[in-house]
Amino acid sequence: MVSRRCIGLDVHREFVQVAVWEAGRVRQAGQIKTTPEELGVFADSLSPTDEVAIEATCNTHAIVRLLEGRVARVVVSNPLKTRAIAEAEIKTDKVDAATLAKLLAADFLPGCGSLMMRPRRCAAKSRGGRISSGSARG
Repeated sequence: MVSRRCIGLDVHREFVQVAVWEAGRVRQAGQIKTTPEELGVFADSLSPTDEVAIEATCNTHAIVRLLEGRVARVVVSNPLKTRAIAEAEIKTDKVDAATLAKLLAADFLPGCGSLMMRPRRCAAKSRGGRISSGSARG
């Protein structure tokens, strides 16, 4: 039997913080640069049974497209409804990624109604080989 694995991604302009929930425990899996090459290597490392949670940012659309078909599901979290992150007393990239993974594992992650829209101000433009982001902390 394959163990359930839920992955939380906290996305920024230069990097993605990764946390993995498995068998009731969360571990930090480090950071990935937001270059197409590094994101591709990360996507290739995932299992078809993995589930991924990602907060809606300007980079989300590109990352979701990359992950679709490689994992069991991708949930785009609605940041306005993800109170556990928005109201956290301790706000770090590691905590946010871990919270996304835990909420996904508990099937308690408020998702967006549709796949990530691409607002004009955040249109997917590449800057210096990286995917553009509108993340407030990025």
